[in-house]
Amino acid sequence: MSPSRLPPPVIGYLERAKLKTARVVPLTGDASDRRYFRVRRRDGASFVLAVYSAPFEYAALPFVNVAELFNQIPVPVPRILGDAADLGVLALEDLGDVTLQAHVGAGRSEAHAAHYRQATSFIEALQRRGAELADGRYLPFGVAFDQQKLTWELEFFVKHFLEAYRGIVFEAAEREALREEFSTIVDELAAEPRVLCHRDYHSRNLMLTAGQLRMIDFQDARMGPDTYDLASLLRDSYVDISNESLSELIAYFLALKGRSGEEREFRRRFDLMALQRNLKALGTFGYQTTARANTVYIQYMARTMRYAGETMRKYGRFARLAEILSTHVPEIGDPRLSGR
Repeated sequence: MSPSRLPPPVIGYLERAKLKTARVVPLTGDASDRRYFRVRRRDGASFVLAVYSAPFEYAALPFVNVAELFNQIPVPVPRILGDAADLGVLALEDLGDVTLQAHVGAGRSEAHAAHYRQATSFIEALQRRGAELADGRYLPFGVAFDQQKLTWELEFFVKHFLEAYRGIVFEAAEREALREEFSTIVDELAAEPRVLCHRDYHSRNLMLTAGQLRMIDFQDARMGPDTYDLASLLRDSYVDISNESLSELIAYFLALKGRSGEEREFRRRFDLMALQRNLKALGTFGYQTTARANTVYIQYMARTMRYAGETMRKYGRFARLAEILSTHVPEIGDPRLSGR
């Protein structure tokens, strides 16, 4: 990328690091307002610059705080190589370009199973060691998926997917019925015992580096149900996971926790969490499409609707919710309509 086209914070960092001749390539970002750039030095070594929207205080930056916690667990996260806090720049280890999502799309199925077992084992480690390391100086222990947060996420789905993206206008009675249905979901999830959660644990946030998985995008970690990260991983909007593989990985997770034999009850709680996560994901996709003109997420809507529809049809308790949503979004009631 031509130096003249680089953002001023990147130029400033390279000047300070005496790397003005390094090659810089912009990377695809996430759904946040951060931007990422790969810097390749003349000796071939590379690192990544995360460019924030404003300057920050290094010690108070959530990424730094949570990285310190995760390193103690330990689970594999990128090393922090340096910073220019006054410029809003963080220098990170370069983990390459292969996400678990990309690997699943191109690799052998036997390799997929091993990586998903590894990813599942990381969740168990987060929960077990998170309980042992709980300390108020780490941000995740002071924030949780409580009633307010879970409700906000479901309202986000209504506002940005149903209303903004699909153009639905609800009658007052129908809108109230949605609130009642969401309230029962939220009350149950918020009442569950809380464990340390990555918070956005899916195939696009797991990098495959030298044959091993590494976590990224963990700065919003918080406390939540023990089903949260596993539901994010196994009912992932970006990857198809078969029911057979899902059942095997749930059994593996419970075995790691010494809770084999609890699969039936855990699956019920898992499905409830997965439904909430899938509806929230649709809200995010709608928001990115309508508010930020980022259409890349449209391709993942069909799978997410299919997962949500399957869960609602599985349990009689969701019959009313399924009826309301299917009336306005037929793909949720009949996945064949989505073309998948």
